[in-house]
Amino acid sequence: MLNAGFAAASVLALLTFTVHTFVGGVYVVRPLLAVEGLSRASRWLNYYCWHMTTLTLLVMTAMFAYSALEPAARGFGVLFTALAASFSLLCIAVAIKGGVRPWRFPATSLFAAVAAAGIWGLST
Repeated sequence: MLNAGFAAASVLALLTFTVHTFVGGVYVVRPLLAVEGLSRASRWLNYYCWHMTTLTLLVMTAMFAYSALEPAARGFGVLFTALAASFSLLCIAVAIKGGVRPWRFPATSLFAAVAAAGIWGLST
């Protein structure tokens, strides 16, 4: 039987991946790589961290899908629900520290939506 909450979390994680990759690539990565004030190492370490998120989102999508289809994989649903919630909270904390409204960063609401769907999946 399909776990609808984990299936929804998988779709939302894929949506987050898509926004991250195609919108963020244009509005975040390109400007980041063009910044002259950062050292070369700092710029490319940020680029590396960007792609760590890209890979994490792909794995999150796959593991939520697996959890949706296989009840024995529920632990992956637990793990990635916790990660999505943590990423949303981290985004809020970073935004506040930077003097930016948290909802200005798409990651805040996208990861919150993934976490909410994951919680739905955990409740079934």
